Amino acid sequence: MQQEPEQKLARNLKGRHVQLIAIGGTIGTGLFLGAGQSIHVAGPSLLLAYLLTGLVCFLMMRAMGELLMSDLTQHTFVDFIKRYLGEKASFVTGWTYWLCWLALAMAEVTAIGLYIRFWFPSLPQWVPGLIAVVLLLLINLLSVGLFGETEFWLSLIKIAAIVGLIVIGCWMIAVHYPTASGHAAVTNLVSHGGFFPKGLHGFLASFQMVIFSFTGIEVVSLTAGEALEPEKVIPEAIRKVMLWMILLYFGALAVIMCIYPWSAVTPNSSPFVQVFSSVGIKAAANIINFVVLTAAASACSSSLYTTGRMLYSLALESKSPMLKPFGKLSRRQIPANAIVGSAVVVALAVLLNIFLPSAVFTLITSVATTSFLFVWAMIVLAHIKYRRVTPRLTSYVAPFYPVADYLVLAFFAGVIVIMLLAKTTAMPVLLAVAWLLVLTVGKMVGDRYAHA
Repeated sequence: MQQEPEQKLARNLKGRHVQLIAIGGTIGTGLFLGAGQSIHVAGPSLLLAYLLTGLVCFLMMRAMGELLMSDLTQHTFVDFIKRYLGEKASFVTGWTYWLCWLALAMAEVTAIGLYIRFWFPSLPQWVPGLIAVVLLLLINLLSVGLFGETEFWLSLIKIAAIVGLIVIGCWMIAVHYPTASGHAAVTNLVSHGGFFPKGLHGFLASFQMVIFSFTGIEVVSLTAGEALEPEKVIPEAIRKVMLWMILLYFGALAVIMCIYPWSAVTPNSSPFVQVFSSVGIKAAANIINFVVLTAAASACSSSLYTTGRMLYSLALESKSPMLKPFGKLSRRQIPANAIVGSAVVVALAVLLNIFLPSAVFTLITSVATTSFLFVWAMIVLAHIKYRRVTPRLTSYVAPFYPVADYLVLAFFAGVIVIMLLAKTTAMPVLLAVAWLLVLTVGKMVGDRYAHA
């Protein structure tokens, strides 16, 4: 009992840290490099897909926020899933969430190696990735405050780049700046095949990528145990993070498609480079490469933070002696063992990525997208159960209950159906479902063996 104080996470994260950690874990290479491909899939209707997804994610976040505010002594949203949906549900959700972030970290670390080779083409791809893992691991281990400060500035670079694009784009639109494809104008959104140039099929097909763009927003819940004044910081972070996410994504994509007709946006390179180059910024490629490098580093750092806290929480609840070391805190009140354990898994992927084709990482991220939908759905289901059994609510209440919760679940189910109908995403969905079944069966067998 005397060691209990040491088992409390340090509360050193300020409000700006919490907000930028969530933004940093969400805005990655998908927007900077993948925006061109996303635009070609759906055209201007991509904007509507982002607005709808942003609204749904906001409702999910409000439900999660109400759960967090109901008991700030809990470590993560998985604790609430265990309380309201049972131990099996929390087991499957927790380990799925841990593996989701590991997969994202592996992809981002590999991306770091590719970005560095833009400047040093003869450097082996795995070297910068491994160096990045070591540096980000040290930052995560030294202090949660140092991590928060580092993540704040890395995320700020990404946000500055997006805001810079929006400002330059608005100026180009205002003066009808001439481009290789005509003049920048708002009418470009509808004058080249209409708002739905790829029809309903293209609009629906874009949701898989749009959902992937929002993965990571729920990381706010993992900061609750380390935030100063969590009762004030967490609700504010949820509100501002979602507002920033919708504005940044929607604003950047709208500006790009106003400057160039959607069909003129280069699908295989960054439209950010295309915009900055068009106004005479010769170093555009170098600037964007630096930005996407910091974006990948920021997302990887958030992944190590998330996987460390999740493994720590899972180890606290586990009865396995093998996991007990991961349920301990360091003298700095940081789950150091859990962070190192997660980093080792990521580092193994770095060392092996030279032997793996890039398609493997695309597959991993697609599986992660499906798994995130499952995790988000479990959060909403836990919220529904919480409202049913709780007579007195906190001052922070999710709006439009229960209609909002059921609409969110229906939206997630719809996205899964869309992914099952597409050849490129059907297999990853089935693999994710298989993973969930294996976890569920494994938990049931383990429990039966423990009680035998």
